[in-house]
Amino acid sequence: MTASPQPSGRSFPGSGLAKGLAVTLRTMTKKSVTAQYPETQPDLSPRTRGVIGLFEENCTVCMLCARECPDWCIYIDSHKETVPPAAPGGRERSRNVLDRFAIDFSLCMYCGICIEVCPFDALFWSPEFEYAETDIRDLTHERDKLREWMWTVPAPPALVPAAEEPKEYAAARKSADRTAAQQAAEAAAAAEVAEAAQPDSGQPGSTQPESDRPEDGDAR
Repeated sequence: MTASPQPSGRSFPGSGLAKGLAVTLRTMTKKSVTAQYPETQPDLSPRTRGVIGLFEENCTVCMLCARECPDWCIYIDSHKETVPPAAPGGRERSRNVLDRFAIDFSLCMYCGICIEVCPFDALFWSPEFEYAETDIRDLTHERDKLREWMWTVPAPPALVPAAEEPKEYAAARKSADRTAAQQAAEAAAAAEVAEAAQPDSGQPGSTQPESDRPEDGDAR
């Protein structure tokens, strides 16, 4: 005949209440960690999904973000523009010019798909979150407002030694160099037009030279 197993340790009545009170007493002796917002701003992670910023120079109006958005809260308008050939004898090209880029944050669910699918790094997460409005229509941020959020986007992490430059820096530098070259070309063209419009000081004017003027005693 096998012996019956011995019962495990029995809990006395009220042990659960005593354990709960012990937890309460331990918590009472600790310092409170409640942040008094808005007087004290929260310490957010750099990857916080607060609001989406637009780097307009990188946008090619490929429409990938608008097509992949599950909520259809991205509105994009554009038109085509003819670009003259880069070299004489070349072909003219057409490119899309961005007219409107807006995000309705009353519909956005902050999934980040638009940022992930953007192939040209035109959309970024900003940790800013204080953009509540009293009117729901004001939650539709146009391109100017989205550009302002870019100034709050945190810098990318530091590079490891011998690593490549971040694509954001390379794209921004390329855009700035292209704009500077275009402005320099326009300034040079304007200077050439202004120089051609001025009379040449080396050409004889309407005044007769001294050698060709008749003397006082000569017949006229």
